[in-house]
Amino acid sequence: MSVARRERLRRGAMTVLEICAVAALYLGSAKLGLLQQLVRGQVTPLWPPSGIALASLLLCGPRVWPGIALGAFLVNVSLGPSLPAVLAIAAGNTLAPLCSYALLRRTGFRAELDRLRDALALIFLGAFTGMLVSATTGSGALTLAGVLSTADFWPTWSVWWTGDAMGVLVVTPVLLVLRSARLPKGMPPSRWVETLLLVAATLGVGFLEAGSTPLLFLGFPLLIWAAFRFQLAGAAPCALAVSTFAIVSAAERAGPFAGHDLLTDMITLQAFNGSISLTALLLGTVIGERNQAQREIARACGQLAEMATKIVLGDHRPTFPDDKDGDREGEGAKEAHHGRAPGRA
Repeated sequence: MSVARRERLRRGAMTVLEICAVAALYLGSAKLGLLQQLVRGQVTPLWPPSGIALASLLLCGPRVWPGIALGAFLVNVSLGPSLPAVLAIAAGNTLAPLCSYALLRRTGFRAELDRLRDALALIFLGAFTGMLVSATTGSGALTLAGVLSTADFWPTWSVWWTGDAMGVLVVTPVLLVLRSARLPKGMPPSRWVETLLLVAATLGVGFLEAGSTPLLFLGFPLLIWAAFRFQLAGAAPCALAVSTFAIVSAAERAGPFAGHDLLTDMITLQAFNGSISLTALLLGTVIGERNQAQREIARACGQLAEMATKIVLGDHRPTFPDDKDGDREGEGAKEAHHGRAPGRA
């Protein structure tokens, strides 16, 4: 067996493993998302598989799309209502992250999320625009199958679209951050203490959100703290945790979600989740950009200081290779010093 053939087989095996892993993650996260379903056991306020699907495309490339399609089919085949509707919903759930991926690639999106333009592209193209495909296809399939009435199309569509968009805004940044996460070396003990305090504060705010007192606003100071001190690596997981606690609170009709109808609770929940995710993405990215600019300025100043020190200590004078007249004048001065006229033997 030639080396080239073995390399092709190895790449093919890796692709198959990636496809199976994406399908498994899609299916597992869908089971978790369906625990908080609101419409027909199939539409949820936060759909994590959409975020996993887009993150897998950004990290592994479009070759893993069969895993998304397989996961979407396995999730919906148990929910029904009919095989054509299941195929249509699975197709929409596959095409939506593919459209988001194509839009992001066209704008030069970087998975590191280290620029403000990347955060804005993920928000408006990856989440709000790309997820229109899945919401429209899925709601239309349920309506044509006779499961939804025509009057229920737009409420179902709005829940579907916001759920998929929230999945991208909340889950995708966390996965992109985890991809480049490294255990910090030489971090002082005070930094570890601050990290533990942030985790404890996140859990505390989450339990307060799920309580009887309407204290959703406490999530914003927490996100500001995480973004300023840990950039997107701290803000993205905090946003995911705070949004999850808010969804649990809405499902239990507790806190600010008590005593309202489903539409009011959905508007409150999705407005909160959208505000949390936007705050985490934009603030974390902007602060990361600022810190990177400061590091580049400090590096440039260090290089200039080093060059200035070398010039002063070495008494270097600038030389110009093209200045031939100056070289000849220097040679003539040396010959005159030795008692010879320039140009004579």
